[in-house]
Amino acid sequence: MTDATSAPPSAPRRTGLAALELDTRLLGMIGAFVLIALAFHFASDGRFVTPRNLFNLTIQTVSVAIMATGMVFIIVMRHIDLSVGSVLATCSAVMAMTQTMIVPDMLGFGLGSPATAPIAIVMGLVAGAAIGAFHGWLIGYLTIPAFIVTLGGLLIWRNVAWYLTNGQTIGPLDETFQLFGGINGTLGTTWSWIVGLIAVAAALWGLWSARRGKIAHDAPVKPLWAEGVVAAIIAAAILGFVALLNGYTVPSRVLERRFEAEGLTMPEGYVEGYGVPISVLLLIAVAIVMTVIAKKTRFGRYIFATGGNPDAAELSGIDTRMLTVKVFALMGVLCALAALVASARLTNHSNDIGILDELRVIAAAVIGGTALKGGVGTIYGAIIGALIMQSLQSGMAMVGVDAPLQNIVVGGVLVAAVLLDIWYRKRTGARD
Repeated sequence: MTDATSAPPSAPRRTGLAALELDTRLLGMIGAFVLIALAFHFASDGRFVTPRNLFNLTIQTVSVAIMATGMVFIIVMRHIDLSVGSVLATCSAVMAMTQTMIVPDMLGFGLGSPATAPIAIVMGLVAGAAIGAFHGWLIGYLTIPAFIVTLGGLLIWRNVAWYLTNGQTIGPLDETFQLFGGINGTLGTTWSWIVGLIAVAAALWGLWSARRGKIAHDAPVKPLWAEGVVAAIIAAAILGFVALLNGYTVPSRVLERRFEAEGLTMPEGYVEGYGVPISVLLLIAVAIVMTVIAKKTRFGRYIFATGGNPDAAELSGIDTRMLTVKVFALMGVLCALAALVASARLTNHSNDIGILDELRVIAAAVIGGTALKGGVGTIYGAIIGALIMQSLQSGMAMVGVDAPLQNIVVGGVLVAAVLLDIWYRKRTGARD
């Protein structure tokens, strides 16, 4: 009987870094982010790698990253969605109008009622799913190319959002709704550490379960020292991230107003950190769910099988038309979640919300390693790609780069990322 702490006899002997079995593509993306951060840090006289800037960078990344996870499935199936920014705008408009008109006027609940935010979020999710399913029906059943359907959607839904609000900015939004925006909704330092420790425990349990599963099937496993190094890296990354966000402290004037509102005097030297934003927890939850869908469900296997070879997938009995509807409906739901985060961060709905997000989302997925030929893509890659995109834009804005030049750089990075991905696949012969 094979012990759970020893490698099976069939496991090849590996030494040094090879024993860690690290994902070279993941390391490359992390390395690119580190280089970008350091370059802008020095160029901005030490203002980029600070708790405040990285906190803001994180919450600015969330909405694009959420949509990028869905764009992975779209591109994996050899489609494209150019309408995500406009769908986001429509979902944002629906949620804003629900809070300010539908709930107070039709249901009798005032702004601030506990029911307002949940009803608005559900309405936004339903609107996003319906729009996405409609796109999928046009593509899957009427065989209109996804490029044309979503290009039309880019124009249609942007202007539907305008008509829903009569071109007005709608706000301020419900305070509970604003909790999903970032700085208006955080866990605080204590709960952030608790969540961080829970995340470390979950990660270690996942590593151990994966090792036991490999041993049970006589598959090769890493040496125990290598498992320990990987576990230490993951734990350090999680706790370091929490420490970084906890390091961004609430301005003293904000704390003073809070104490005054409660009739108290703020203690001298009192400091309070923001902690992990609720929007980041939402992104983590989306990433986990999408990863499970991709790797552990029949739905996910069908997506990658269809993208790898659509004809073979259809001949094997996969209903590719309904699968297309489901994937685009899922994309619509993710657009609604992104709308929730984006409008909550702004505390209102504005007509320009989500403009050019479709390009950022596609770029994030591609930079993250999703192959435009289909069949290949990862959720974590898309999220890191979104972080790299936002880092570039935030860093260039910080050092005073003009907006036109920012777009030139982002476009160049996108093309370069595709070229590097082509070279990588040719060199390694890999499909994932």
